[in-house]
Amino acid sequence: MKLNNNGTLYRDKKKGKIAGVCAGIAEFFNIEVWLVRIIAASLFLLGGSGLVLVVYVVLWMVLDVKPSTTASHQEPEIGIKKKVWQAGEPAKQALRDINNQFQKLDTRLQRIERYVTSDNYDLKREINNL
Repeated sequence: MKLNNNGTLYRDKKKGKIAGVCAGIAEFFNIEVWLVRIIAASLFLLGGSGLVLVVYVVLWMVLDVKPSTTASHQEPEIGIKKKVWQAGEPAKQALRDINNQFQKLDTRLQRIERYVTSDNYDLKREINNL
């Protein structure tokens, strides 16, 4: 089981339903959030209601909120899941996402090539050299 990159357990309020504790645990252990929620709900219903509630509230108060990333223009990393319970997306979806990213880059590169090979670019360069 592969842990997340930074090795720190946070609450993830963006992906969470109540306080983001289950979402943070899921991200830490690189598994799906729904699986952590089912395990927590099962433990709660199968007699561990007091313990689960206390642990959840303690984690809610102790864990820091996951810091948000400041680079909003950066594409999210695509994680491919190999098993159903792992976090990530299926291989076909990941390939579609990668293909879309490459097409966006190709379109940007074509626009840059058109601009650099245009007469306006040569004219501006000549004016700047004067």
